[in-house]
Amino acid sequence: MTLLIISPDYASHLLPLATLGTAWLERGERVVVATGSATASIVESFGFERVDLALARGSNPGIIRAEDQPEGEDDSLRGFFDATREGMVETLAYQAAERLTDLMWQPVATARAVLRVVDEVQPDHIVVDHLAYSARLALTAGRIPYADVVLGHPSALPVAGEVYGYPPSWPRAFSPDADALRDLRDLCERVSESFTAEWNTALAELDPQAPPSESAFSEHGELLLLNYPAELHDPARPLPPHAFLGSSVRVEPPDAEVEEWLALSDEPFVYVSFGSFLSVRADVVARVVTALNSLGLRAAVALGSADRGELGAVPATWLVREFLPQVTLLGKAAAAVTHGGNNSVTEAMTAGVPLLVLPFSTDQFAGAEAIERAGFGVALAPNTATAGELEDALRTVLALPADGLVRLAQDLRQSPGRTRAFDAVTSNMKRAMASGSPDTSR
Repeated sequence: MTLLIISPDYASHLLPLATLGTAWLERGERVVVATGSATASIVESFGFERVDLALARGSNPGIIRAEDQPEGEDDSLRGFFDATREGMVETLAYQAAERLTDLMWQPVATARAVLRVVDEVQPDHIVVDHLAYSARLALTAGRIPYADVVLGHPSALPVAGEVYGYPPSWPRAFSPDADALRDLRDLCERVSESFTAEWNTALAELDPQAPPSESAFSEHGELLLLNYPAELHDPARPLPPHAFLGSSVRVEPPDAEVEEWLALSDEPFVYVSFGSFLSVRADVVARVVTALNSLGLRAAVALGSADRGELGAVPATWLVREFLPQVTLLGKAAAAVTHGGNNSVTEAMTAGVPLLVLPFSTDQFAGAEAIERAGFGVALAPNTATAGELEDALRTVLALPADGLVRLAQDLRQSPGRTRAFDAVTSNMKRAMASGSPDTSR
């Protein structure tokens, strides 16, 4: 049996998808990953085969810097970073305007490349990142069933009454202007209409007999897998038929420096990371550092692309490095400070670690609201939260009741996402075979 994983050339997307693939590899099955060259070493580290496939003009091997991106993508990335400094609505508006180029890059040519990969690999099952729109366009045009993995907050797939790019909920600390929100929603609706028209134009060229989509952002695979804990989902928000994977937490190789640091003290510490993109906001990280210093806490800080010199006084007892093994450190941390990316949230929940969330963009706002609603953390606005407010929030996070988070962590560890994904895909195949219909995971 062969599993084909189709992923953008971004480490933050590939890592959870590759972790799902280990369930096949452990059973002696063949796993092939179609992605770009920037993440080739990650594919190799998992022991998978790789087929070269570019799904976007940019890439991210783990830490992203504008100067490392191709022409055009570099300016787009700088524009995004600038927008995060202006505010949340400005950031969401910038992202909305950029979506026609960063989500459907050369859709027809890319779709045909995807179909060639499928023809070459001849997979029994296909797992695709939901945001790989050109890949899913190809599979739709080729009438090829697949398992669609939503790696972000479930709102990455809009449901009735929602529009892609417009948060369905906000954390308590955010009170955006009503007029600005109305303008943002209007923009997101225009982008959705334009994106759907582009999807349908490309689909008609690839498969003239295919029915057009009413909303391309709402399209999804026959088997929908959500890399998110069901316990964080608002039951009032309806979803199409789906399976919650909970989390997709990888096993990290030993890191001697980190293990030595962990062994030096039993005092609690806080893990700080703003991911591969938003670590560029060293000004916010610096305020977090000040707050942690005031509390007298140890910290492990993943710098990413931030300049250490901008952080101010950093105690010698802290662990500060460009990249840190997040899963390992969350396994020991008392709390974490994060931008609210899906990997950070799901990995923290699996480790039973409460969060201080400082969301900047996309689905991070809805994810932060879910953390607050569940009682597993606190959210603040990154551009306006003072060091004193961050200090108070950290005190609150460290004092949160642990029972609910402990139960969630136990459930996520006992039933890991890779097992849930394998069971969902293979069960779907058996149902399809029993009914005489095509396998809806491939």
